[in-house]
Amino acid sequence: MAAAGVRVASRREAIAPSLLTWFEVIGYTVLLEPDIALGKYQIGRSSYSDVVLYQRLHSALQKINPTKSDEAIAAAIHQVIYTESSDLPKNNRRFHKFLTNGVEVEYLYNEEIVHDKVWLIDSSNLLNNDWLAIHPLSVVEGSYAHCPDVVVFINGLPLAVIVSIQPSDEQATFKEGYQQIQTYSQQIPKLFSYNTFLVITYGNRARIGTLTSDWEEFLPWRTIDGEDFPAKSVTELEVLIQGIFDKRRFFELVKHFVVFESNEIRITKKLLRRPFCTIPNSNKTFNY
Repeated sequence: MAAAGVRVASRREAIAPSLLTWFEVIGYTVLLEPDIALGKYQIGRSSYSDVVLYQRLHSALQKINPTKSDEAIAAAIHQVIYTESSDLPKNNRRFHKFLTNGVEVEYLYNEEIVHDKVWLIDSSNLLNNDWLAIHPLSVVEGSYAHCPDVVVFINGLPLAVIVSIQPSDEQATFKEGYQQIQTYSQQIPKLFSYNTFLVITYGNRARIGTLTSDWEEFLPWRTIDGEDFPAKSVTELEVLIQGIFDKRRFFELVKHFVVFESNEIRITKKLLRRPFCTIPNSNKTFNY
């Protein structure tokens, strides 16, 4: 791909209009990077190497944690932005714990060490969270520059990356998208330290997986509400966007349906293949 400093071509023609429309339908702000570059919108990003939108993150954390001190907020952001390892799955697991369990912070206040916890998301009051999708997003890391088609930010954190590929050989379609994701994760890994879901779309078809998913593990999402299968006229793309990125379901999926397994060789991240059910203690399950 292009080296840093070289203009990265946008792949806007690959995006199905319905993809961005569905994000607007479920209440996300959708911004186009050319409009951001022209100064029409401010997203709190100082350079193409930034993958966390610092100003949005800071504002969201103040709103979510109104009783926490400025020192606590700053300490939490420092932990979120700082990466401990060059091991991407390890960094991703560390961040997932922050996302689901909050960030334990320690700071000096009035000459005393204070221990506290700062939450990155508010699952009880959805209005306290900042929901944003940017198409496309140029990212520079080292000598590499890439332009993922859509990056979904929640509270300034890039929690999902969507790759949309051009209609071509029907048999190769989704695998091309998977290979593109592998290139991105190898060459701009800092974007993926925060990633929860990876999505590949082809027109109105869609597949979802995780950072460590093999090609065969990228699968359609089958139900929007977790209770019923949609009508045949409803597209895979609509089901996936509404079923995964609905504001309340998203947090439930992150908390209860994303799991990490590890052994001496590797860390594996899995998305459990049971959609979130809105009926408590429901015995209904879906087979994938």
